[in-house]
Amino acid sequence: MAHVLMAVTGADAIGLADGTSHPTGFWAEELVELHRGLVAAGHDVTIATPGGVRPPVDPGSLTGESADALRAYLAGIDGLLARPRALAEVREGEYDAIVLPGGHGPMVDLAVDPDLGRLLVDAADRDAVVGVLCHGPAGLLSAVRADGSFAFVGRRLAVFTDDEEREGGLGAGAPYLVASRLAELGAVIAPAAPWSVEVVRDGTLVSGQNPQSSVATAARLVEALAAR
Repeated sequence: MAHVLMAVTGADAIGLADGTSHPTGFWAEELVELHRGLVAAGHDVTIATPGGVRPPVDPGSLTGESADALRAYLAGIDGLLARPRALAEVREGEYDAIVLPGGHGPMVDLAVDPDLGRLLVDAADRDAVVGVLCHGPAGLLSAVRADGSFAFVGRRLAVFTDDEEREGGLGAGAPYLVASRLAELGAVIAPAAPWSVEVVRDGTLVSGQNPQSSVATAARLVEALAAR
C-alpha cells in the first residue's frame, strides 16, 4: 500500500483576462476517478489544500448524466474533504506519491503555492510518483528551486491543451495557458487531439490531458505505484 497525497485547490473563483471573476474549484470527475482508482487498488489517500481549507467543487463539473453519481461519491468522502491537511504541515518524503486533480482552481493557488512547490521539488529529486490531470499540471509551475531551475524540465507530460482551453475552457478569458506556461519553463508537452483520452507516463511522472482521461490516468498511476 502506498501513501498518496492528493493536493487539491482551495480556490473557488478565478480572475479572467477582462478583470471579471469566474467560479471554479476542483473538477469533480477528476478528483472522484483518481481517488476511486487509487483506493480500489489498496492505496491510502490523504487530501490536502493550501491553508487546510475545504476544497470547493467547480459547479460546472456537476452537470450532465454523471452528476448524481459524482455527488454521491463526493458525499461518501465528505469527511476527507471537510478536514483536509494543510500543505504547509506536510513534510518532505512523507508520502510515496503526490497527485493533482484539475479544474481551473489550481491555476489560482497551487501554481504559486510555495509548500506544494517544496513537496514537488522533493518528489522530483527522490523520483517519487507524481500524477497530474487536466489543469492539475498548473501545480507543477510551483516546483521551482531556489536557484530558479524548474524541477520538471525536460519531462514529457499531457495537460489540458491550449486548443482545448480556447475551444471549451475559459477561451480568451483565461488569465494564462497552462500548457504554454509549462513549455516556457522547459517541460515537454505531448498533446493529443482535443478531447481524446491521453495519458503520458515519463518515468514516475504520470499525466492526463483532460477530464475524459480521468479513469485512464488513475489506472496508469496505479501501474506506476505497483512498479515502485
